[in-house]
Amino acid sequence: MASILEQLIWPRHRRPRMEPKALFEIDLDRKARELETAKEILQEVFATSLAEVDEMIRLRLEDRGLL
Repeated sequence: MASILEQLIWPRHRRPRMEPKALFEIDLDRKARELETAKEILQEVFATSLAEVDEMIRLRLEDRGLL
């Protein structure tokens, strides 16, 4: 019986746990990549520079009162 319990418990102790901070950073990295991709798409669709895309986003955020 003890060996069965050890088999059930041991894998849990072996697995490295990720800190919540690390998970938060992974999510931020994913969001940053999504934002960069969206900017590239806007740049191509509107045939503008990256600076103009940043300006469009900034103006949109100001209009919504988020900036």
